[in-house]
Amino acid sequence: MKSWFRRALVLVAAAAPAALAAQMGLGPWWAAQAIAVVTWADPIPGGGGLTEARVVQPMVMLGWRGLAGHLQLQGTIDLEGATIPDGELAPGAWGEGFYDRRHPHTTVHELMVSGMDLLGRAGGPVRVSLSAGKGFAPFGSDDPMSRPIARYPINHHLAQILERAVALVGIRTGPVLLEAGVFNGDEPERPGQWPRWQRFGDSWSGRLTLLPVRGLELSVSRAGVHSPEHRPGAGTDAEKWHAGGRIERAAGPAMVYALAEWARTTEADGRFQFRSVLVEAAVDLGRKRIYYRFEQSDRPEDQRELDPFRSVRPNLENSILGITRFTLHTAGLQYLIPVWHGRIGLRPFLEGTLGTARNDGGGVLTPEILYGSEQVRQLSGGLRIGYGMAGHRMGRYGGLLPQPASHSHPGM
Repeated sequence: MKSWFRRALVLVAAAAPAALAAQMGLGPWWAAQAIAVVTWADPIPGGGGLTEARVVQPMVMLGWRGLAGHLQLQGTIDLEGATIPDGELAPGAWGEGFYDRRHPHTTVHELMVSGMDLLGRAGGPVRVSLSAGKGFAPFGSDDPMSRPIARYPINHHLAQILERAVALVGIRTGPVLLEAGVFNGDEPERPGQWPRWQRFGDSWSGRLTLLPVRGLELSVSRAGVHSPEHRPGAGTDAEKWHAGGRIERAAGPAMVYALAEWARTTEADGRFQFRSVLVEAAVDLGRKRIYYRFEQSDRPEDQRELDPFRSVRPNLENSILGITRFTLHTAGLQYLIPVWHGRIGLRPFLEGTLGTARNDGGGVLTPEILYGSEQVRQLSGGLRIGYGMAGHRMGRYGGLLPQPASHSHPGM
């Protein structure tokens, strides 16, 4: 058994006392999620279709809050290194050396400590937080693992910056929230890898969020990321923008969630540009949930290994061989089966994706060469299992956002 996996099992075992304490009302909390799924995808690199069964997004989240609410510890253990070491089948997915497979996340996905409302009464209407550890930079939208659709969006690496050694400050006054942070630019290359600490502080990001009414958020983000795909730091830099709106609130007997976002990343001093527009929504009515996502996102095409699902890493020079624009429609249906007095949610689901992949702006690696077709199809069915996931939003630190309006949050 790999050493990183043994460490993860020790951390999971250590969660049991925290879970008992949470049930006794002593402060610690924990949550967990996993999805057992069978996926058929067409095309795959080389053409044709492929069907796989996997367990994806297996994770345990641990937290503790104390010192009269001024200190918070937050961690997420992700076991995808064991369940999907070669990635999850997903046409259009990319990042961290994977293509048309979503990469496994690092075992220690988050490990953050936050000082919250540090000014206390002296700050009046101003609340200040400081957070540090391994986690998400203050940029873009929520991690897709805490959103309703099982399929990851293609824009994951355009709309979020994750698994970095990050230090950030958050300031909120009234409906205005400002976050700013520094972090290391390098992306992880394998599940057991930690950030390259000597690169800490070579990248930065900031996010401004407006909360005009309860349940509605509007945000704009900006980031400069140094050499994300070359771990020693000799690669090209990425300049990133993101703007989005998110709503989550009750509408009569239904619970409504929606996200709209635009993202742009440029590399090599603007020579390459990658854009994304995404809109997704989910409606919970009783135990039934229906959802839909539209996404149009650009993907860089890098030099592949003998395995066409993997790219050569690290990139010793800029090796973008083309840009593919994916236009995808994803829709699905879930049904909630509460067990153990409603503490655990079982959600059988069926989800499908249809769309196109087309070359944008030339290049030698086109969808016709990769797949033999411009059509994209995917069908997935499975079971989503969650405990304590209601209201959890991965990647937000400092306790500056309001609590969710309902425990029927789409991420459960």
